[in-house]
Amino acid sequence: MTANRPLAVIILAAGQGTRMKSSLHKVLHPIAGRPMLLHLLAGTASLAPERQVVVVGAGREQVEQAVAGTGAVIAVQDKQLGTGHAVAQAHDALAGFAGDVLILYGDVPLVQPETMRAMLDRLNRGDEPRAVVLGFRPDDAAAYGRIIADGQGVIDKMVEYKDASEDERAVTLCNSGLMAVRSTDLFVLLDQIGNDNAAGEYYLPDIVMLPGATSAVIETQAWEVAGVNSRIELAGVESLWQARRRTEAMRDGVTLVAPDTVFFSHDTVLGRDVVVEPNVVFGPGVTVADHVTIHAFSHLEGASVESGADIGPYARLRPGAEIGAKARVGNFVEIKKATLGEGAKVNHLSYIGDASVGAGANIGAGTITCNYDGFFKYKTQIGAGAFIGSNSALVAPAVIGDGAIVAAGSVVIRPVAADALCLVRPEQVEKPGWAAAFRDRMKAKKAAKA
Repeated sequence: MTANRPLAVIILAAGQGTRMKSSLHKVLHPIAGRPMLLHLLAGTASLAPERQVVVVGAGREQVEQAVAGTGAVIAVQDKQLGTGHAVAQAHDALAGFAGDVLILYGDVPLVQPETMRAMLDRLNRGDEPRAVVLGFRPDDAAAYGRIIADGQGVIDKMVEYKDASEDERAVTLCNSGLMAVRSTDLFVLLDQIGNDNAAGEYYLPDIVMLPGATSAVIETQAWEVAGVNSRIELAGVESLWQARRRTEAMRDGVTLVAPDTVFFSHDTVLGRDVVVEPNVVFGPGVTVADHVTIHAFSHLEGASVESGADIGPYARLRPGAEIGAKARVGNFVEIKKATLGEGAKVNHLSYIGDASVGAGANIGAGTITCNYDGFFKYKTQIGAGAFIGSNSALVAPAVIGDGAIVAAGSVVIRPVAADALCLVRPEQVEKPGWAAAFRDRMKAKKAAKA
């Protein structure tokens, strides 16, 4: 891309999305935990566009809310008259802009920044094509529009499938719809196209076939321009994204024991020598340092895990969980908005919420922090080296001092001093022979009712 040429991005998102059968706008359905539209905007951000325009029809309010803070503005296509008509609606938003325009689709979320750059590079090559079209060769060309081009990528003809001849339908190079055009040409060309076609619509690709200049095509792989028009296609694109992310993770030094069972979020960060066992789910906002093991069936979201920690199996780390170096979170343990210091252990069947656990502390099985009174949340502080016996309830706000021991089965409602023993349960009482006598009485009573 010519470094000094400004860039504008137009993202078309005015389709009705009826096949999604959803009240959520089609381009806001998530891939890897992030709306498709925001995947595109994240990609274009690396190109530092001067302007970004999202063209919408129905569902404008949803899209406006989603793009708030991204710098993108909204243009409205009130009537669905084709892709050419949709692009024309961005005219006012690009008033006074002089540079290159990249045209993308909100339901084609996987296109990479490198591919966008390649389109712009081709647009600014010495032969200065009128437009650059992104083509691809799918396994099944189906009903895609076709591109007929020479060996240098100069386009001879572009035609929609429904308007193509049998010979043209036999061509395997297909039109993704993505395009790069100079702003000085775009709207002039759009004014010249008509709607004399099978659908009676204004097709954006028709600007390529107007007389006076040639256009070019560059190719990319089919996965990168996979579109979403239904829940089935959404799942397919999710699968494509996940497969690439898993490969990337393994190339970067992560061991995935059963790769196809691991689900990543768009922003998951994993260090080297991390081991991820089967059926682990990473929600948004997870950072994992080097040499961490995440055992099977664990779910992490909004959490950070430091080097050498051990998580799961069947652990749940919720937003705000901060797991220190060499700490241990065991099976059926839930951590929420809580920090575990270095080497701290919560091994079994516990809930630790709104809490801080000091280095080397050991939390026994079945322990919970009672952090909510039905109206407000309160914090529990557990000191370094403290030991919390099994089946204890720490009623927040609670403070357990360094090195303190809380005996099993305790319900702690007051602070516990450092190195103290806290014992909250009645003294054990034993009545010899009571159980046998009780059973005899109950048997006699049952027999009398028979």
